[in-house]
Amino acid sequence: MSVKIKVGILTVSDSCSKGEAEDLSGPLLKQLVLDDSRLDGEVTVTKCVPDNIEDIRRALVSWSDGGQADIILTTGGTGFAARDVTPEATISVLDKQAPGLVTSMLVGSLSVTPLAALSRPAAGIRGRTVIVNLPGSKKAVKECFGFIQPALRHAVDLLHDRKRPVVATHAALQGSMARSHVCPHQVEGSKNHDGDGSGGVAGRPRQSTWPMITVEEAQARIFSECKKMMREINKDECNELNILGTELVGYRDSLGRVLCQDVVAKDPLPPFPASIKDGYAVIAQDGAGVRKVRGEASAGCDPGMGELTTMEVFRINTGAPVPPGADAVVMVEETKLVRKTDDGKEELEIEILKAPQIGQDIRPIGSDIAMGETVLSAGTILGPGEVGLLAAVGVTEVLVSKLPRIAVLSTGNEIQEPGEDLLPGHIRDSNKTTLLALLASNGVRAVDAGIAKDDLGTLTAALQSAFEKSDVLVTTGGVSMGDRDLLRQVLVANFGADIHFARVQMKPGKPTTFATCTVNNQPKLIIGLPGNPVSATVTCHLYVLPAARLLAGFSSPLPGKVRAKLVCQAPLPLDPRPEYTRVQLSFRPGAAVADAVPTGNQISSRLASMANANGLLLLPPRSELMKVAPVGLECDVILIGNVMINV
Repeated sequence: MSVKIKVGILTVSDSCSKGEAEDLSGPLLKQLVLDDSRLDGEVTVTKCVPDNIEDIRRALVSWSDGGQADIILTTGGTGFAARDVTPEATISVLDKQAPGLVTSMLVGSLSVTPLAALSRPAAGIRGRTVIVNLPGSKKAVKECFGFIQPALRHAVDLLHDRKRPVVATHAALQGSMARSHVCPHQVEGSKNHDGDGSGGVAGRPRQSTWPMITVEEAQARIFSECKKMMREINKDECNELNILGTELVGYRDSLGRVLCQDVVAKDPLPPFPASIKDGYAVIAQDGAGVRKVRGEASAGCDPGMGELTTMEVFRINTGAPVPPGADAVVMVEETKLVRKTDDGKEELEIEILKAPQIGQDIRPIGSDIAMGETVLSAGTILGPGEVGLLAAVGVTEVLVSKLPRIAVLSTGNEIQEPGEDLLPGHIRDSNKTTLLALLASNGVRAVDAGIAKDDLGTLTAALQSAFEKSDVLVTTGGVSMGDRDLLRQVLVANFGADIHFARVQMKPGKPTTFATCTVNNQPKLIIGLPGNPVSATVTCHLYVLPAARLLAGFSSPLPGKVRAKLVCQAPLPLDPRPEYTRVQLSFRPGAAVADAVPTGNQISSRLASMANANGLLLLPPRSELMKVAPVGLECDVILIGNVMINV
């Protein structure tokens, strides 16, 4: 039975040591150690220290010299920042350096991203303890641990002169020389990586290393991170709504917002008995017959008029206060003119043709809204009717949920602003314009974050600038397999981002990417949309808009669906992925199932296919049983615009 390897994990981070950020890499390392059956390790000591050489040295020396750890794994502080001093602290306490472990990590990491060249790990031996520096991000920690993991157990056995396992390992190596080496990184989920590892364009991966997930899984991951952001930003919110915070706005500016207070009527509505009809205020007990017209009660007049007496009526308009003494209203259609003034302009007497009932056509005080009644509850989405109700009860300022700050950034060397003369090899930036307009049409405020060229420095600066003015950053381009698609690399290397997914089982929009990071102690969400115009628009409907609604406080953020049948000239070929076909959706009078007419060529670069579309028809993936979508096939359609009825 092998001896348990004692492992110490040291997190180096100013923000984590102060409690300003959560240590994610340290716990991940612990789990990796415990899950590694070949290492057979146990985590005996953990600690988080600031980016300070003396604090790092003190922990390394204490753990190694005190026999608390056979292996010390550090995470964080290996980059180019001024405070990144973990390698310097580590080298100062080593008896011997272990460049092979460093090379293993760098070579493996460079096969994943060229930005690994900016990592400065150190590794070596102090006494009988192996010390290795790992990067600070979760993704890089997992990858680098996988690169060095096969050597760690053997290194400890050598240091402790454990002859039996050392001999066994050497024998196993000699017997496996003819077998091909399997990179631990590939075992951990990069089986599709078929680049030759030589670096540059020639050595890049030829297939994505990211697992393919469904649209529903992608939406669930985005929603989960949105809810985490709301909990983190809004820790002290007193109500139970899932929101980013609250703000006070004028009632006319509240359209589309989520109400964060109960609205209580301070007055009854109507505040007086009001006529429902145009006609005459009468005393019901007088019954039918000829009556003297005493005067007029019109809407907006003072209800404190003289009291009505028997055999008299007041002419009255809809909404006017019923005069004192009257207890019914007779509509004008149930009366007849008996006598008028000499000039014919005024009524003197009319005849009530049918005896009225008490309370007939009168709205009692508070019959619409009682004083003190809660007319709108927290969580209500304020539509036109709700805004009108605010006006009716005299509430001119309301507390609503804060809207997420959203920025839209285009990427690409070929992109230029629409107002500029077109340069050779360039195209105008239609994506950003389309997305900003789409967001605005759905009540989502977004800012233009500009265009970033496909180089590390420019992209990093553009992202940093966009993060400063947004909670959610939406990018287009830079997420596919091109050698200039740098978004994920820059996010991970320069912002410590976690990539939650980077491939979705859908057409168009497969390379859609979702990441999170923390900038200036504030959580950020990044939704990387493909650069093709249709792909960007479709994925905006499926991911960006729902995320914006959820962050704004909507409890049901996903768009509605209806059933529709495919209307076209010939069957449509199916793709191996579910396809979101742009369609014009309409209902025939009386029909429960809509007609869905495709908007032409569905290639992902053809923005014209979105121009007249009001629905996304979800075609099933190709199968042995169905290789084409027949005319008349009934499918779900996601609503992305108004649906009209044909006439």
